[in-house]
Amino acid sequence: MRNLFYPVLASFLFLASPSQGQTWEVYDFSGSLQTRASYQDISLLGESVSVGKNTSGLFLLSPDLRPVVDLQGEEIFQYLKPWILVKGPKGIGAFHEYGQLALPLEYEEISTYTNRLLARKGKDYWVFEKSTGKTKWLGTAEEAKLTRNGQVILKNQGQYFLPLSSTPEKSYELLQENQSNFLLAKEASGYGLINQAGNYVLDPVLDQLEYTRGDNYFGFDENQYLLIRGFEESAQVRYNSYHKITKEDDLLLEYIHGKLRRVLEEEGILLDAVGMESVTSIGPDAFNIRFRENKLGLLGKKGWLVAPNSDAEWIGVGTEGLFPALKNGKYGYLDAAGKWIIPPSFLEVGTFSDKVSSYRNNSTWGTINPEGKILAEAKWDKIKGFSGGIAIAELAGKQYLISPNGNLAYPEALDKILRLKEGYYLVESNGKAGLLNSLGNPILPISFDQIQVENKDFFIVSKEGLSGVIRANGDVFLPLQYKQVEIDWNEQKVLVKGIEQAVVTPEPIPEKAPQGKRKKGA
Repeated sequence: MRNLFYPVLASFLFLASPSQGQTWEVYDFSGSLQTRASYQDISLLGESVSVGKNTSGLFLLSPDLRPVVDLQGEEIFQYLKPWILVKGPKGIGAFHEYGQLALPLEYEEISTYTNRLLARKGKDYWVFEKSTGKTKWLGTAEEAKLTRNGQVILKNQGQYFLPLSSTPEKSYELLQENQSNFLLAKEASGYGLINQAGNYVLDPVLDQLEYTRGDNYFGFDENQYLLIRGFEESAQVRYNSYHKITKEDDLLLEYIHGKLRRVLEEEGILLDAVGMESVTSIGPDAFNIRFRENKLGLLGKKGWLVAPNSDAEWIGVGTEGLFPALKNGKYGYLDAAGKWIIPPSFLEVGTFSDKVSSYRNNSTWGTINPEGKILAEAKWDKIKGFSGGIAIAELAGKQYLISPNGNLAYPEALDKILRLKEGYYLVESNGKAGLLNSLGNPILPISFDQIQVENKDFFIVSKEGLSGVIRANGDVFLPLQYKQVEIDWNEQKVLVKGIEQAVVTPEPIPEKAPQGKRKKGA
């Protein structure tokens, strides 16, 4: 059930007089009609958060579509859970999704955090605290920002301030937000880190400090290099060295007496090895490490993915125990020991999925198995990865579903094919949409203007301006006769917008109301 703390409005909004409006109906998941109401529009903003608009105004709605909070505006400007930003004639305001008015509709800009709002009007800034329900004026500033950890940074005359900290008048040379839970701060004494409460967890004493990833930083102080991890009470030095450490893109490399010796991760040593000549990042947490005698390996965050025994010039991230690799301008595959399983004989290769990969020796692609045997001759412009024994291939601007041997899993060329997380294929041809199952067999014919897959059993379909709901077995849950369909998964209900007609009040439907049997087909 939705958690409501709404002040209840009088129901005269529905009882005044008949008016022309849009009829909305609410069905449960068994197909039984629960209630009707008249609104121009209803929007489901999130779980248990719905908004309706009618001639009386804009309202936060109860599960049975009763108006419970007057949102005092004309339209929803933005929904940033748990805040609803509403636009009115005088500006933007904010409501909590439970119905509490936080900021009146008079601001030019509002930024949100879980329990805090930052509002701007001209160059004046205010902050609203949900815990107290109060709004505080922060003053005039050139710029203000609500950070991802909930702090507010003000900038004035080239100086930075933290107005919500215990020292709001204290100025900083720099306050920089990043993807961590801390702010990078700079004062005359050096760089430091500040937590969500506005207190230093690392005093501003470092000569250099740079964000890396997570809550981790790379610093330098006098003559030593530091890897630092931020914690709420106090930051910790996780690794320090008097040898040179360089940061090159996402790589931290340590040199001893001028020679590359260690590859570092955020909190320490990832690899300590003698004889390394170069390290190259080839993707997230994957590195080609070249040693003396021209041996190459592939290093991951948990160790060697491919042992450094190969004579390859490049090794890519692999799948199913096989790693694409390059030698003398040709590609093949290595195993984890660095042994060539498929010799370098292709102009380009893909990665394996379902024990099938793609290759090309000219401009077109075919398929191979893990032994390097050709399954399908190269005739496709592109082949995407296999899943469930099927891949999407392209040829002359058209798309096809193919099996590993290149046969068609669906007999026709299509304009567009999209593999969905539910395992279905959403397909398009001549401007019409259809739906295929994981084997390429039709579920819905290619005759709809739009298909929205809600889950493996619920499809919202549209044709010629009307929408309905069809189940995976072909049963029509709701026929194609509605202008709009919204599904509220939290309340297990389907909301549909019908044709314009006079509606006086929401009308509860008796539980035993007879329901006609629905037929299959659209």
